[in-house]
Parts: sequence; structure tokens; C-alpha cells
Amino acid sequence: MPDPKCVFLIDNDSSARSGLARLLRKAGHDVRDFASVNDFFVDAASGLTGCLVLDIRMPGMLTDEIKKELNTRRICMPIIVVTGDDDPETRDKAKILKATGFFRKPVDGPALLDAINWALQMDKPANKHKEVHSNKSKASNVRS
Repeated sequence: MPDPKCVFLIDNDSSARSGLARLLRKAGHDVRDFASVNDFFVDAASGLTGCLVLDIRMPGMLTDEIKKELNTRRICMPIIVVTGDDDPETRDKAKILKATGFFRKPVDGPALLDAINWALQMDKPANKHKEVHSNKSKASNVRS
């Protein structure tokens, strides 16, 4: 099982992926990097914790398929989008995934590290527990 502070990095550009992985490891993060979303899902187990850093402009799964597969596998972690494109379509894809961060390549390293550190804090089990109870109490306040 990876360290709870694990960053799952998915990017089909090998030089971008290795550069980001090096930056993250230098900052002390456990990094698992993948060349595709399919490679990630082959390795992924239910209940993974950490943070997903994802280039969403890659060949392979569509954004809706990624979201569905994450839900099916019960993988619920913050997602940070890193992409070479900053257009409405790409931003819409990030919204579909409920990304907590959006960065255009080349990435500002310190800003990305700040976003990842924040995301990892949000993925702590205590915070997930609070979120579940908060959602339950909100649901109980809804009347039909």
C-alpha cells in the first residue's frame, strides 16, 4: 500500500512526467507515475489515498469514463489537472472531475507543490470522515 502522502502522476509525455516526478520526490513525496490512465487503473486498488495529478489531454479514456472508473473502484482523492491546453473544453473536463487545481504546462513548481500539499491535507481520513458526516447531516435536512 502506498504512503498516504502518495502522489499518483499520470502523463503520457515522458519528459514532463519524469520532470514532475523528480520535483515531487525532491519535495519528499512518494510518487507513482503512469504513462496513461489505463496503466493507473491496472495498478489501482480500491480505497487509494493521496492525490492524483493528471494530464487530461491524453489519448485513452474520456473524462466521463475516468470519473466513472474512479467511482466504480471507490477511489476518492483530490485531483489536480496539469495540461498544455487552457481552453474552455479542457477547463470543462477539469470541472467534470471536480479538480481541486488546474495548472498549465510548463508548471510553476512551487505553486503545484502548494496545491498538492493542500490536496494531501484534504485527503486525510479525518477530513473524509468529517465530509461524510457533513453530507449525511445535509441530506437529513432535506425534506421531500
